[in-house]
Amino acid sequence: HPDKNKDPGAEDKFIQISKAYEILSNEEKRANFDRYGDAGESQGFAQQQHRQFHRFHDGFYFDESFFHFPFNSERRDTSDEKYLLHFSHYINEIVPDSFKKPYLIKITSDWCFSCIHIEPVWKEVAQELEALGAGIGVVHAGYERRLAHHLGAHSTPTLLGLINGKITFFHNAVVRENLRHFVENLLPGNLVEKITDKNYIRFLSDWKKDNKPHVLLFDHMPVVPLLYKLTAFAYRDHLSFGYVYVGLRGAEELSSQYNINVYTPTMMVFKEHIDRPADVVQAREMKKQLIDDFLSQNKFLMVARLTSQRLFQELCPVKKSHRQRKHCVVLITREGEKFAEAYEAFLTFAVANTKDTLKFVHIYSDRQPEFADALLMDEEKYRGRSAVVILERRNNAGKIAYKALEEAWQGSKEDNFILLDLLDQLRTDPNLLSSETVVADLNDELAPMFLVRWFYSTLDYISDCWDSLFHSNWREMMPLLSLLFSALFILFGTVIVQAFSDSSDTRDSPPSGKEETAAKTEKNDASFSKESNSRIPKKGFVEVTELTDINYTSNLVRLRPGHMNVVLILSNSTKTPLLQKFALEVYTFTGSSSLHFSFLSLDKHREWLEYLLEFAQDAAPIPNQYDKHFLERDYTGYVLALNGHKKYFCLFKPHRSGDEGGTLGSCEDYDALQHAEARGKPSCSPGSRSIKNKLHKLSFWMERLLEGSLQRFYIPSWPALD
Repeated sequence: HPDKNKDPGAEDKFIQISKAYEILSNEEKRANFDRYGDAGESQGFAQQQHRQFHRFHDGFYFDESFFHFPFNSERRDTSDEKYLLHFSHYINEIVPDSFKKPYLIKITSDWCFSCIHIEPVWKEVAQELEALGAGIGVVHAGYERRLAHHLGAHSTPTLLGLINGKITFFHNAVVRENLRHFVENLLPGNLVEKITDKNYIRFLSDWKKDNKPHVLLFDHMPVVPLLYKLTAFAYRDHLSFGYVYVGLRGAEELSSQYNINVYTPTMMVFKEHIDRPADVVQAREMKKQLIDDFLSQNKFLMVARLTSQRLFQELCPVKKSHRQRKHCVVLITREGEKFAEAYEAFLTFAVANTKDTLKFVHIYSDRQPEFADALLMDEEKYRGRSAVVILERRNNAGKIAYKALEEAWQGSKEDNFILLDLLDQLRTDPNLLSSETVVADLNDELAPMFLVRWFYSTLDYISDCWDSLFHSNWREMMPLLSLLFSALFILFGTVIVQAFSDSSDTRDSPPSGKEETAAKTEKNDASFSKESNSRIPKKGFVEVTELTDINYTSNLVRLRPGHMNVVLILSNSTKTPLLQKFALEVYTFTGSSSLHFSFLSLDKHREWLEYLLEFAQDAAPIPNQYDKHFLERDYTGYVLALNGHKKYFCLFKPHRSGDEGGTLGSCEDYDALQHAEARGKPSCSPGSRSIKNKLHKLSFWMERLLEGSLQRFYIPSWPALD
């Protein structure tokens, strides 16, 4: 690049490379080059004219290729269009969905050579990852500036990952392997457990503790496939996953016990019985759709335990119509060997009578006492014994209709016949559930303790800060670093002062009150006189120049370090009164050699101003750019303090005429400066008075500008002033 390489031939080489890339990346130009070679300007001009005339004849409009460049939006791959994200779509859909699958997002823009360079790799990886179950997104920074800023992307192209609402930036070379590893590293490391002959019994027996079915995938790959990891992340709330490498020595017993074909990937779901799988699927190529269909039918145990309100709502949904009635048969029992026989009998009954309209569940009364008391009414006959209740949820507020078996459940044949008879009656008589009550939400039994959650949250925060320290944009890190170094400076400064200060008994006696007062007065007078001398105007007038495209570079872009240009925004109709008031307000600051004063015509350069003001907007509220009054917005009276070297500006917004002190902009105040400007006495009409009031309190704003206490808005680069 000629800006980086000072070799005399660098510019020619860069032009040749750009031209070659333009030909190779365009099928039509590449075909013409293969057919005609370097056709030259005449051939290209003739083809362009023919193409323009053809389009004009067909569509009756001029071809925009007259202003065609190789990086504009027409060159953007149409395959990205289905992945385009908007701010509301990202917030309302993509972020919640990132708790089910990770997203790989690309931030691109027009006029981006590197974006075109990575396009083939991106297209290949996007199609591959989407087929495996990952999410893909594309953000066009030119049209979605707010979303790009929200994501923290300050340059293009930028690649990032989104999982569980957390953003992680990609910092390696854009190749297929790196992108796959990046998405894989986004996933938690404990999603899939490696299973061998030594631990498979313990893994499958954990269904009692986890209250989940356990899934085993048998495959001949030594590494867990990314498809399986993405599936485990999507179903982690309902299933536990294990992986068996059938080629590993130490998995022969496991493969032999379940009669596994070592050449075909096999997936098994185990529920309450670990000696035999509840369901099996085999396929030479495990596709995402096949796995989803298989797992969605096996998300719950045969007799799942109600451990949370969310699980209760999933297993026993509220009825939506008479045809969609679903009833839950609940075994209310306790833990321990004493109740194991009743549970096993209930499980056997559930396996034999499974239907789409029936769900069999159980609950521990000692862990959910409010639920048990609401259904059993604390009756004596159920004390210390198991009970069975048939219920139907009527609404989300906790109202249920139910009927309990007359006697406690012991699992005998008589109990089975009674329960089966009630279920048969329920099919023909929905009014069988004659009792109604309201139950409170269930406790979340498997939720981690507060200290554990706090510990993991702290670890995540420290990890984010560590990653941001090395990879994030330094502009975003400056507030944190400033706070950190300020605290360290105050801490060490206090220690040093205390260490080197003399003790109170050896310290000289303090000066008398009169001497101290005189010293303070002398010091204040000296500092005031020094500050006043730096503010004394050196001229009898205020020099205000118009900021145009001719002097734009010298007055702003290449302004010397430490200098600022204070620019007043005005229109042709408000030029005279605003300039008069502006000169009056800034006159006392003209003694500073680092300040320059200019004005900008809003009628000529509205687009330049609106581009700058976008960086002064807050990213949180929705911008009203598409408001019907947007193009009529009045920016007259705005004042910008532009620092050309550090690329930031401070903003003064006009004072409303109805506010307190609005009369300071009257014509009488200008008489004090009339001899300096020598332009005659200004008009004192009510219209000019209200216009001048826009710059009321500008002098106070200038004071804060010199103090450095104003908010600064940074921009990537100064836009052209056309």
